[in-house]
Amino acid sequence: MIRVLLADDHDVVRRGLTALLDGAGGFSVVGAAADGEEAIALAAEHDPDVVLMDLSMPGVDGIEATRRLVGERPDIRVVVLTSFSDRERILDAIDAGAVGYLLKDAEPDELLRGIEAAARGESPLAPKAARAVLSARAEARPAAELTAREQEVLALLAEGMANKQIARRLGIAEKTVKAHLTSVFQRIGVTDRTQAALWAQRNGVTGTRS
Repeated sequence: MIRVLLADDHDVVRRGLTALLDGAGGFSVVGAAADGEEAIALAAEHDPDVVLMDLSMPGVDGIEATRRLVGERPDIRVVVLTSFSDRERILDAIDAGAVGYLLKDAEPDELLRGIEAAARGESPLAPKAARAVLSARAEARPAAELTAREQEVLALLAEGMANKQIARRLGIAEKTVKAHLTSVFQRIGVTDRTQAALWAQRNGVTGTRS
């Protein structure tokens, strides 16, 4: 039996989730909080396996409540359940210690699977959340991970040069340019030249001359 604590400021949402979980079998709703402060208190009282946490709540919001819960109880599994799908909110929640991020428009079966996954120690992420995390991870990779030659090739690509032009500028074979770009794409987590150029601009890999 998975012990679940709900935290949402809308009574109709709490009631709906309680009905869903109670009717599904294998879940026990041990508490339902209307704000972050109450969620923290109920978690201490009932020791849930998984907390379903809304983000937008009065007083202590979901992100701060998650941070405090995980700080006090590192073994607790907080899964954000919200209508917000913008990247910054997703990353803030995960940085606070949430192990999963699901959207309120998810199908009931998807929500139940997400709770079960969290209880097993996995990280259920809605597709939008997964893309945000992967994108942020790629952007966080420093330019210093690239070799000096890779940085030169990437900088020239960012200036709009074709492989043949880059090869001529650097005095290397075109196939060597292609090999460098393949390595660069893998290192910085992009899949095409446009993404690579944008990454180069954001990370200051520009203006190289040889």
